[in-house]
Amino acid sequence: MASRDIVVIGGSAGAIPPLRRVLSDLPADLPAALFVAIHLSPNSPAALGTMLAHETRLAVSYARDGRAIRRGHVFVAPPDHHLLIAREQVLVTRGPRENGFRPAVDPLFRTAAAAYGPRVIGIVLSGELDDGTRGLARIKRAGGVAVVRRRTMRPRRACRQARSGASRSITSSRPASSPR
Repeated sequence: MASRDIVVIGGSAGAIPPLRRVLSDLPADLPAALFVAIHLSPNSPAALGTMLAHETRLAVSYARDGRAIRRGHVFVAPPDHHLLIAREQVLVTRGPRENGFRPAVDPLFRTAAAAYGPRVIGIVLSGELDDGTRGLARIKRAGGVAVVRRRTMRPRRACRQARSGASRSITSSRPASSPR
């Protein structure tokens, strides 16, 4: 089985609370690089990266074009820019909106699947529309793992299921807002 060391996470603004919970549970020596694309207003202050940095022991930064991919690091899509992945480097572009969004989830997932195939875990944490659907399909076709969070799912359970090779929607009987 391939090492699953590329984790791509996407969603709408509703993904922020579960993303914070997921990141807070990860160890500082996580042997994976994480990439995050969240739908936020292009005029929103660039505060997501700072907020996430307070939630995790991992290094967190806004992605910069050409930066080397590093394990134990969370790369966040800058406002109004797509986050893409190529072999060994991060790409940031202000390309056209996809699915009505920039950053969009599909470009991140699609490029991760193309560059890293079976090494990718793709996680959609929230969203009412289709952004992320095609990208997750590409990840699965490339041999990666696809995880979709339902409203009642516990994010930590999703990470455990993803590590075990699950490729499905995961639910729990406790709401995501329940205490740990």
